[in-house]
Amino acid sequence: MSSNRHKELTDAKDPQSVASAGPASPQYRKYLRAQRLLRMAVWLARFALLAAFLGVWELAADRKWVDAMLTSRPSHLVTAFRSLALEGRLWHHAWVTTTETIIGLALSMALGTAIAVALWWSAYASKVLEPYMVVLNALPKVALGPIFYIWLGDCYSVYGMAIAISVIVTILMLESGFKEIGQSKLKLMESFGATKLQTLRMVLLPASVPNLIATLKVNVGLTLVGVIMGEFLSSKAGLGYMIIYGGQVFQMDMVMVAIALLAVLSMALYGVVSLVGRFALRRHHYE
Repeated sequence: MSSNRHKELTDAKDPQSVASAGPASPQYRKYLRAQRLLRMAVWLARFALLAAFLGVWELAADRKWVDAMLTSRPSHLVTAFRSLALEGRLWHHAWVTTTETIIGLALSMALGTAIAVALWWSAYASKVLEPYMVVLNALPKVALGPIFYIWLGDCYSVYGMAIAISVIVTILMLESGFKEIGQSKLKLMESFGATKLQTLRMVLLPASVPNLIATLKVNVGLTLVGVIMGEFLSSKAGLGYMIIYGGQVFQMDMVMVAIALLAVLSMALYGVVSLVGRFALRRHHYE
């Protein structure tokens, strides 16, 4: 392959080099069209997969392949959603779960970041606590539910469960990210006589922004799982409570509506975190 041909193909994969070189080449325009078509194909495949799942579900209930009383059916979910929404109960429970998830996420990130910084600050403490972190991370957190209920009551035990599930992952991810920061940068700060606090503020935290965003994205799902588990055990409101109550009174339509709303809520929260992360990365010149 000639050097000119190789350069054209390389430029077609590098938008910035093409933009700086002048008008887009035919190869680059062709590459952009292919990427747009690929994105469209991915979105169409996603919608087709969802439509096929709902269609098979509805057909199976209609043909009596499954018991609709046990599995519900998509057409019934629309009616149940409208009924619950008009009564106002659905929005109340969704708002309770959303609020608990946001608060739990903020608390777990703040607490986990503080502990991760403390472990970075003291290598001795990090070595002492490492096996305990591994054990706590492997411990099934649902076993702590009754303890949180006794200690914190029926309201605050939900936050305890959410934090318990996500905080250990936060600590482990952030501490691992801190250790991967280039030692040359830290040594340079030491050579200039910087204190640990200055190194933390000027090098470690700014360099850890991508890791913080990645941890936040992981914690969205973990915190939501913790909130739902807490609502299963003790809450009198929330989507988790709706699922438990609907199962007890055999209203599977209510259960399925709550699960569908949980899926929408998780996607919405992840989308918000992704937007915030994109803004933070751009502000710190990572994009």
